[in-house]
This record gives sequence, structure tokens and C-alpha cells, in this order.
Amino acid sequence: MPHRKIRIGIVGADTKASWAQVSHIPALRSHPHAELVAVATRHEESARAAAAAFGAQKWFADPVDMMRDETIDVVTVAVKVPAHRELVLAALSAGKAVYSEAPLGVSVEETEELASTAASRTTAIGLQGRLNPSVRRARDIIADGRIGEPLRARVVSTSLGFGGVTVSPYVYFDKADSGANLLTITAGHTLDIVESVLGDITEVDARADTLWPVVTVMDTGTTTAREVPDHADVLGRTASGAIFNASVVGGVPADDADFVFEVCGSEGWLRLTGGTMYGVQGGDLTLTSSAPFDAPDALVVGGGPADPAVNVAEVYASMARDLETARRDTPGFAHALHNARLIAAVARAAQSGTRQTLPRA
Repeated sequence: MPHRKIRIGIVGADTKASWAQVSHIPALRSHPHAELVAVATRHEESARAAAAAFGAQKWFADPVDMMRDETIDVVTVAVKVPAHRELVLAALSAGKAVYSEAPLGVSVEETEELASTAASRTTAIGLQGRLNPSVRRARDIIADGRIGEPLRARVVSTSLGFGGVTVSPYVYFDKADSGANLLTITAGHTLDIVESVLGDITEVDARADTLWPVVTVMDTGTTTAREVPDHADVLGRTASGAIFNASVVGGVPADDADFVFEVCGSEGWLRLTGGTMYGVQGGDLTLTSSAPFDAPDALVVGGGPADPAVNVAEVYASMARDLETARRDTPGFAHALHNARLIAAVARAAQSGTRQTLPRA
């Protein structure tokens, strides 16, 4: 394991409602291989408040100033997707390793640009569900042939978001040009876990619908028009030969949000279950199987099954190993591009009603 902790600076660690507040900050608070050193927002008042609340040594009202700080090893970009490009490019220009939340860009083209710019750098993309210990062990079971040939899989993946109500910070999820919606977020995370266990997806059919075309903004009492799907069903095939169907559902009450991934093989089965109001990426998962298996590795940062910090902590641990060894094992920007192209294929299938074939990696 790394000889010293990697030092993290976060852009977007706001004390108000933010993903960084519920995931990155607690993931780093007790992390054995990474530590929070600095936070940056666009305003001095919020930057000072974030540093005080989260125990950061430094605060910056200009994210670029933080990126130039020599005490920072990794810049984490945890802001709205349309702001990713500017900040990621600035962090790369400053010579930092970069951890960006997913999706990386607002489009495939923007993601291609960022992945190309970062080609020789250590990066991480926030598709953290594939690093969950239970997902990794499920992948081992399939790879070792312990349930025989994988034949078919069924996935149900739900979240609180993308329903009939929202709050002001997330209104942009409902806009077509934001790059952040049910397909790019919930389906993106879900299908990435499918690929982690069963291999790359090679073809997809899809149906996507908007069940809540008008959304109530709770904190303002106004409404907004939803321009993107809030429900998707995906039928596909993976490189392992398995056929899968995945229902990706938004607007589920927080207490009912769940995730079920069942794989049937020629000689047995396995099942991953869990899920949180944040989606499958937002907590721990439980693995069961007809085949015997070693218990999944212990979480780097312990938490309950609905703790969004647990999988984020796994990403930081992987980045720490990469920086120590000069390896590139952490899913990075090239993987983000792969995921963006997959989701674009799903969107095309839903719009055209025709099957989409994807190139093998």
C-alpha cells in the first residue's frame, strides 16, 4: 500500500446540498491512504465555510489557485457537468492527477477531448460502483467459471432522482443540453456495473420515456419542463455472451429505492442487491451465489449499506496505488469515454427503435 497519503483538493465541496458533502468528504475523513487538504468554490465566503466545516487546511475562492498549490496531488472536480471541461483542463494544465465525477463531459465529443488531453495522466472517473468489493468478487466468480457459462441477467436499478419533484440545484438534470440526466447518470452507473461483471456490452436495444414531463421545484414552488427521459429499459448482449435486460427507474421514494442484479449461468447463479436513493453507486452491495466464494474484501472506509462514501473511498484507494506504482488500474477518462459512447448508443436505440452494435474493446 502507499507509503504516504495522497493529498486531495476538491472543487465543489459546498456546505449546502452537494454530492461532495455526502460522499467525498466522509470518504476522506477517515481514509487510510488519502486526506483532504483543500477546498475551492467560486466565492470566498463559501470556500471559508467549507474549509471550516470539513476540516480542510486550505481554502480557495479561485479553483485554479488551488490547482497550482504544490501540496495538492489530486484535484477532484465535483461540480455540475457543464463546468467539468473548464476545471478538468485547468487541473491537467497544472500537472495534477484528476478525479472527475461522472459523466465527464456534456457530450461524447467533449468527453473525447478531455480523455485525449489526459491520455498520459493519472485520472479517475466517478463510476465508483464497479470498485465495490462485492462487484469485484462477482466478477471473479464469473471469470473463474464458477456458475458456468453466463446465460442471462436481469437488472432493476432505481433512484430517488428524476421523478416528479426536484430542488433548485438539480433543475439542470431536466435539460437536454446539461449532459446530466437519467441515462448519463443512473443508466451510466448501472450499465457500467453490468460490464464490470459480464464484460463489455456489444449490442443494445432500448426504450426510454418521460413519465413526468412537468416537474415541481419544491423550494421555489415553480415548475420546470423535463426535456429528457426519466425511465429506460435496456436489452442487450455482453462480450461473455450473456443477454441482459435492465430497467432504470427514477422517482422512487427514498425508502423503496433498490438495486437487483441477477445472473443465471449454465451451472448456477449469483445476485447483487442493495441500492440507495442516490442510485446503485451510492452505497454498499450484498453478494450471494449458488457457488462458494471468498467473502468480498473489507471496505476501505466502512459505512452502512446506504452510505455514499463507501465506493468513493475505493476510488481514492485505487488512485493512491496508481500514484505510488505509476500504474493505471483506476477507471479513468478513457473509461469515461467508453461509458459515454455506450450511453449514446442506448439513446440512439431508444430514439430510432433499432438495435445498436458497439465495437469490442
